[in-house]
Parts: sequence; C-alpha cells; structure tokens
Amino acid sequence: MANDSTAKRAELHRMVYAKHMCPWGLKTLDLLRREGYAADDRHLSSPEETEAFKQKHDVKTTPQTFIGGERIGGYEDVRRYLGKPVRDKKAVTYRPVIALFAMAALMALAASWAAFGTVVRVEAAEWFIAISMCLLALQKLKDVESFATMFLNYDLLAQRWVRYGYVYPFAEGAAGVLMMAGALMWVSVPIALFIGTVGAVSVFKAVYIDRRELKCACVGGDSNVPLGFVSLTENLMMVAMAVWMLLKPMGVGL
Repeated sequence: MANDSTAKRAELHRMVYAKHMCPWGLKTLDLLRREGYAADDRHLSSPEETEAFKQKHDVKTTPQTFIGGERIGGYEDVRRYLGKPVRDKKAVTYRPVIALFAMAALMALAASWAAFGTVVRVEAAEWFIAISMCLLALQKLKDVESFATMFLNYDLLAQRWVRYGYVYPFAEGAAGVLMMAGALMWVSVPIALFIGTVGAVSVFKAVYIDRRELKCACVGGDSNVPLGFVSLTENLMMVAMAVWMLLKPMGVGL
C-alpha cells in the first residue's frame, strides 16, 4: 500500500470551527504525518460545510481520510489501513487495574523515600495497600450508581442488602485513608476486614464455584475488567492489611 508515489499522500477532511476543533481529526493528522504521509489538511469550518461534506460522500462522521483516491474513513479506519491495532471497546482487559496498582506502588515508594530516604521499608508495603484502596474507592466514587449496579451481579451481601453497594466505596476509601495515616485503627481495621472478607467470599463463589463470567466492579461500574483472580487479590489484600494492623502492635514479624 505504501510503495507507490500516491500512497504517501493523503487527503484529510476534519472539523475546525472557531470554537471547536475535532480531536479525532487532530489524532488522524498526527498519525498520517508520523507514518510519513504528506497530508492535504482540509478544514470543514462550519456545521453547514460539515453537513454538506457528509451528504456528498454519504458518511455519518468526520474526519474522513482519502488515500490514492480511495476513501479510507475515520481515525480507526486509518489505523486499520496502516496495519495498526484498534482497541476493541468491549473487550475485557486488566489494563485499568494494572495501571492503578502500578501507580499505587510508585506513590508508596515515593512516600517511603520522602519520609525515610529509602524504599526498603515495611511502611512502603502498608502504604501500597492503603493507597490502592483509596484509588480503587475513587474509581467507584466517580459513578456510585453504576458501581452499585454492577456490584449486585456477584456480591453476596449487596444482593441481600442493596444499599451496601452504595456504602462500599465510602467504606473502602475511609479505611484506606485511615490506614495511610495510621489513625483510628479501631475503625479502619474492622471495615477492611469485613468488606475484604465478604468480597473475597463473593468473588470466589461467583468465579470458582458458580463458574460465572462477569465483569468486576473493582475499578468502577463502566470497566471491562473480568471478575477473577485480580478481584480476589484486591479483597485478600484488604484482609491481609487488616490482619497485619491487628498484629503489628504486638510486634509480630518485627
């Protein structure tokens, strides 16, 4: 496709209004240039001009790219034409959870370095779990309604008491903040122990006993994270943190 003289030239039609510039058009222009195409960047400068273009070419959206006289389509169509992967918005993925835990780990190590001048500290592990809980709660709090709805698919307590799904994000966030601060352990430890245990049992039953294929609500109600090992690990981390905080004052393991 990219060997003849015309293959390296592209014609791009995108919306560029006085108060709006189509982000997909900019992404397409950037992609074409990075791939070595000389892009004839044609602006659709008004809604009327955009509508006339759509009717002329019988398309529903812009931007639209033409290469060698052939209409390729929008941004994702151009990616396919160039042999690049296109993300399936419906595909399940662990990426949100991996990104969240990675950021929590980096924040915990940074806090340990700032406080003690080293990352090799028990506190770094404690902060990792506490920060993870806070970040997970934040994802749920973005849309509590959606989270509570997805949560009902598998959580045993929420299925008996629906309001538990609405309480859960606040409880998880509160426990994480208190554990991070090392304050009011008589509040945070029971919360983490309770929600972690119920969550672990619920996930284990749904995935390993009932063999159900569900999406996890751990990073919010709009995620495509599959319910499984990662979800179980999240809950077991909370249980482990709660147990550790109970044993720590006794000097166990120190």
